[in-house]
Amino acid sequence: MKFTGTDNYVASDDLRIAVNAAIALQRPLLIKGEPGTGKTVLAHEVSKALGAPLIEWHIKSTTKAQQGLYEYDAVTRLRDSQLGDERVKDIRNYIKRGKLWEAFTGTGSRPVLLIDEIDKADIEFPNDLLQELDRMEFFVYELQETIKAQHRPIVMITSNNEKELPDAFLRRCFFHYIRFPDRETMQEIINVHYPDIQRNLVREAMTVFYDIRDVPGLKKKPSTSELLDWLKLLMVEDIPPDALRSKDSAKLIPPLHGALLKNEQDVHLFERLAFMARREKT
Repeated sequence: MKFTGTDNYVASDDLRIAVNAAIALQRPLLIKGEPGTGKTVLAHEVSKALGAPLIEWHIKSTTKAQQGLYEYDAVTRLRDSQLGDERVKDIRNYIKRGKLWEAFTGTGSRPVLLIDEIDKADIEFPNDLLQELDRMEFFVYELQETIKAQHRPIVMITSNNEKELPDAFLRRCFFHYIRFPDRETMQEIINVHYPDIQRNLVREAMTVFYDIRDVPGLKKKPSTSELLDWLKLLMVEDIPPDALRSKDSAKLIPPLHGALLKNEQDVHLFERLAFMARREKT
């Protein structure tokens, strides 16, 4: 079972090695990187490449580790018992399976389990999953049963570095940081998504894009996904490459910049830079 990449996802050699190392070690693959660098999409592409079912667990700030195992709905069972519902005789009717349970007991081939943006949850969340991810089993007290993994899932965990993860959790993972693509890699990514795009437009757009990312004081640097969105808009609006090449200080902010600059501080920063450039010319 080897991941070699797909036609729709440009994976570096280091990333392919990391995925296959995690599979061989049977360890969770912890993937970090800037937002928009393809961390979540990677799990989809690994699933597709290996022909494995994908189970996605998207983490929120309110998510608890127990929800990944199962939840017991005691309130509904109490209400049904008051109504004389026959379902109350079988407690299984009130056990809701979580994503780990689904990954452990799913039929067929070894699944890919995506735990997406683990750093959004409480700091204790990763530690609460240590034993289950280690032993690939957990105990259901209401049923007095142990749920064991039929096929050890390929666990892929993404993080945007919003919180530090516990050392005990990190020790159990294989780690990979997705570096931001250089121009050559970015060109490959663009070719995959827009094979017929004008080369001159791409060249000028990438120059603007990387120049923006290099501006000191930028609160949020534009990501790969935002560059792809911007290129799509440039094509839809039929913006010529010359419009991106303009040296006019009044046009320092690129056209359709809302696809690249996502907060008012960064827009104001470019407005100030344009103002200062105009003053220097006068």
